Parts: sequence; C-alpha cells; structure tokens
Amino acid sequence: MALTKRQKVNATSDIKRHDTDTGSPEYQVALFTTKINKLTAHLKKNQHDFHSRRGLLKMVAKRKKLLDYLARTDEKAYKKLVKQLGLRERK
Repeated sequence: MALTKRQKVNATSDIKRHDTDTGSPEYQVALFTTKINKLTAHLKKNQHDFHSRRGLLKMVAKRKKLLDYLARTDEKAYKKLVKQLGLRERK
C-alpha cells in the first residue's frame, strides 16, 4: 500500500516548508493522512484484512502524536495544517 512519488508530491506540495523538506511534522502528518485515507478505502473492500487494520491503527496513533507535538510547539501551524487537511481539531 505504498504511495507513488506522484501521490506524495500531490499530498505535500503546498505543505512543505522548503523544497527538500521531508522531516517536518507538517510534511509527515500530510503523508500519514494520505496513507490513512488510502488504507481506509482498502479496508472497506477487504473487511477481514486484519494485518492492514493493525498498520492503520499504528499510523493513526503516530499521526495523533505528531499533531499533539505540533499543537504544543507551534499552535498557529497546527491550526493551519488541520484546516488544510480537513481534520478535526483537538482541544
């Protein structure tokens, strides 16, 4: 279920801090969101794929940790990212 290079570019083009950005929390959250959406669609078709479901849960947890970190360190960037990706804002 890996993302192609084109899918990564589409998901992160307007979120990157600079051209070679691959490690910022914003970039990582955008990639996780794309992967989560793709895997969710797969699991709707393949309901008994429990190995992929476990991977999905791990990705959701990692994205949550990154979002919590971003909210603690840079609240303005957090709010902007949540709005761009269409995620629910945590209180």
